[in-house]
Amino acid sequence: MKAIARRTGTFTHEIDVRGHTLRADEPVEEGGDDDAPSPQELLAASLASCTAITMEMYAKRKGWDIGRVAVEAEYAPAERGAPTRFRLTLRLPANLTEEQLERLSVIAAKCPVHRTLDGEVMFDERIELVR
Repeated sequence: MKAIARRTGTFTHEIDVRGHTLRADEPVEEGGDDDAPSPQELLAASLASCTAITMEMYAKRKGWDIGRVAVEAEYAPAERGAPTRFRLTLRLPANLTEEQLERLSVIAAKCPVHRTLDGEVMFDERIELVR
């Protein structure tokens, strides 16, 4: 997977991902123009959407009609050396069985973004000079 961010404004960036274009910016109080969600907000959006899609895919495979679900992901960036805490709220229909709720809760924690954030992350950075 690859994403390329290119500046288009003060801190505004267009991000190309597999033929799709997203935008990111910083709020005015951080010096941006607030033209788009911040990268931190996009991280929360990734976790929320991945969690919802993972539960919905699981339910579909099981033949469960779970209707519309919503996932709220909230976090505040941690100070260096401290863990980051995410708060996930899964909003599921009231008519689901206890078994379905338990399975969906377990499956929610297995979404790829959740697993990435939960695991060890390593970075390989390099600089390419362009003219």
